[in-house]
Amino acid sequence: MKIQRALISVSDKTGLVEFVRELEAMGVEIISTGGTSALLRKSGITTKDISTFTGSPEILDGRVKTLHPKVHGGLLYLREDPEHCAEAAANDIQPIDLVVVNLYPFEATVAKPGVTLEEAIENIDIGGPSMLRSAAKNYRAVTVIVDPADYQDVLESMQANAGSTTLKLRERLGIKVFVTTSRYDGAIANYLNNAQEATSSLSLSLPCTARLRYGENPHQKAALYGHFDDFFQKLHGKDLSYNNILDISAAAELIEEFDEPTVAILKHTNPCGVGSDPDLRLAWDKAFATDKQAPFGGIIITNQILTESLARAISEIFSEVIIAPDFDPDARALLQKKKNLRLMRKMGSVFTKDSSEEMVLRSVVGGVLEQTRDRPCAGLVDLEGKTVTQREPTAAELKALLFAWRVVKQVKSNAIVYAAADRTLGIGAGQMSRIDASRIAIWKAKDAGLSLKGSAVGSDAFFPFADGLIAAADAGATCAIQPGGSLRDAEVIEAANSRGMAMLCTGTRHFRH
Repeated sequence: MKIQRALISVSDKTGLVEFVRELEAMGVEIISTGGTSALLRKSGITTKDISTFTGSPEILDGRVKTLHPKVHGGLLYLREDPEHCAEAAANDIQPIDLVVVNLYPFEATVAKPGVTLEEAIENIDIGGPSMLRSAAKNYRAVTVIVDPADYQDVLESMQANAGSTTLKLRERLGIKVFVTTSRYDGAIANYLNNAQEATSSLSLSLPCTARLRYGENPHQKAALYGHFDDFFQKLHGKDLSYNNILDISAAAELIEEFDEPTVAILKHTNPCGVGSDPDLRLAWDKAFATDKQAPFGGIIITNQILTESLARAISEIFSEVIIAPDFDPDARALLQKKKNLRLMRKMGSVFTKDSSEEMVLRSVVGGVLEQTRDRPCAGLVDLEGKTVTQREPTAAELKALLFAWRVVKQVKSNAIVYAAADRTLGIGAGQMSRIDASRIAIWKAKDAGLSLKGSAVGSDAFFPFADGLIAAADAGATCAIQPGGSLRDAEVIEAANSRGMAMLCTGTRHFRH
C-alpha cells in the first residue's frame, strides 16, 4: 500500500522540513496544522490545512482541530474490509496513510521553575495522542511516527518498497506510540497528583534499554529500564551486570558529594575508601590505603579526567568498573588491555532535578515505595552553629568532619566513618548496632595500619547511647558529627565534653537501608 497522504502536526520540528521535502518528492499529499503548516509553507512545501481537509474550522484556540471523523475515520477504517470501504466512501472519508505527530512538551513545561497549574494544563495534548493511537491501532495499513529519529527509517523503507513501508517497521513504530503515550499520560497523572497533593496512583512507563544476563544471582532474570545511558557511556569491556549498574549508581551519588579532585572505591554499593588530592595518583593512594583487601573486584570512580599515572596504579588490582568524566588517551589505552574491565564515562550530573523533587522508587512485596532523593550534604558554612559541645572544632577538624559526613551518607546503615580532612581512615557498614559499626571501622583502620589519633568520626544517625562515642574517643577521634535527636543526647554530649571532644549535631539523618 503506497503512502499517498500524510497528516503532520508536530511540536518538535527537528528535521521536519527535510523529511517532508522527501515525501513531497515521492508524490505524497501533505496535510498539516497550525505552526507545522506555517513552517512547511515558509519552506516552499505545498500543504493542505487540516480545516480544509475536514471542512471544519479549528476552534477553541486550536483545542479542537483534528478531533474529526474525516481524520480518525481516515486512520481507522480497515482497508481490506468492504463494508468499511463503502462506509468511508459514503462519508467522504479519504485514507490517511502516514501520521507524523509529536506531543505538546508537557514534561519540559512542568520542569521549568515556577510553572503554574494553568500552564501545565494548557500543555496537555489531546488531539495528538488521539491521532497517534488511532494510527497505531491500524498499523497494518498506517505508518505512524512519534519520534523524529525515525524519519530516516521510514524514508529508506519507502524508497526500497515503491512508496510503501514494511509491516515489520509499522509494527515497531506502532508499539513505540503506545510506549510514548503511556509515558506521557503517566507524567501528567504524576504531576497532577503532586500538584493537587493527591496520592491516588503512580504511573510509570520506561523503555527497556537492556536485557541483562541475570540479576543479582544467575538464577534471577533481569532487565534495565529507563534512561541510564543518558548518564553513562560504556567505552570498553563486557556488558554491564545487574550488580554493576547498582554499584555505578551508588558510586556516582558518592562522587557528586565532592568538588575537590577525589577518587572513591566501592564494593557492593558501600564506599571502602575515599581520598582527595589535586594529584589523582595521591588521591588514589589515600583511598586505597583505607582498605587494601575490599577493592578487589570493586568499582573505582573519580570526578576528574583519569590520568595515566592513576591508570597505572589502578591496573595493579582487579576491578570490575572504572568511572570518570573522561580518560586520558594513554590511560584509556592502558586500561583497555584488560578486556573484561568496563570503562564508563560519566556524563554530567546524575541529579537532574532539585533533590527535594526527584522521585526515588524501591520495590517491596506487593508494591513500590516512593520518596524524594536524600539531599546533598551541607557545606562547611552550613555547619556553623551546629556545635553542641563546650569546645568548638578547629578549622582542620571541621574539614575532617565534613569529609566524614559526605562519605557516611553513602554507607549502609548502621554506618560509622573515621576520616581526616582528605581521606577515609576506617569504615564500618551495615551493622545491627552502631557500636559494632564503630568497632569494625576501628578494626579496619588498625588492620590497614592507619592511626585514628586526631581523626573525625561521622555517624549517619544519632548515637543511641554514649558507648559509640566513647569508643570513638578511645580510638583517638577528637571530634564527631551526627544528626542528634536521641533521648540520650545529653549523655552523649556529656561524654564528648568529658573527653574534650568537639561534636556537631546537624539535625539531618542519612539512613541508607
